[in-house]
Amino acid sequence: MLLGGLIGFWRWFNWREHSQDGPIFSAAAHYGVDPALVKAVVWRESCFNPGLTGRAGEIGLMQIIPKAAGKDWTDAEHLGNLNPEHLFDPVTNTLAGTWYLQKLLKRYARTDNPLPYALADYNAGRSNVLKWGHGAAATNSQAFIEQIGFPSTKNYVKSVTQRYEHYRSGFSSK
Repeated sequence: MLLGGLIGFWRWFNWREHSQDGPIFSAAAHYGVDPALVKAVVWRESCFNPGLTGRAGEIGLMQIIPKAAGKDWTDAEHLGNLNPEHLFDPVTNTLAGTWYLQKLLKRYARTDNPLPYALADYNAGRSNVLKWGHGAAATNSQAFIEQIGFPSTKNYVKSVTQRYEHYRSGFSSK
């Protein structure tokens, strides 16, 4: 009985983990971001649940804040006003989130590895990244990770990076 339950849970989670691959791959291709990275962010932000809402008003797969990242995306893409309800749509949400992630990766392109900076910014905001990025941490990603002042953000960066590596190894065999 217990084994059957575990197998059922594994099948459900495996289905769920791949349930948003279409929108993830499409948004990643559209904005030139590694789909393994987009999938890792979706995993951490919502565990592939497009109907999830956060405490601060974040919506959907990539937990987009409509008045911040959502508005920046629609302005950059000349899409007009964004109805927050549209962010529950996996395609719209992953497009907005991937656009924002690409923007953050470009923002930190002069570092040895933009990923930790971009992920910290995605999670805690630019002002915090600027506080943590002094001295060697301004361009050295390992020093930067050590300087991250919020344990939850440090954990976020590490967990998304680990999941990214996990998904990259799976995608390379396809």
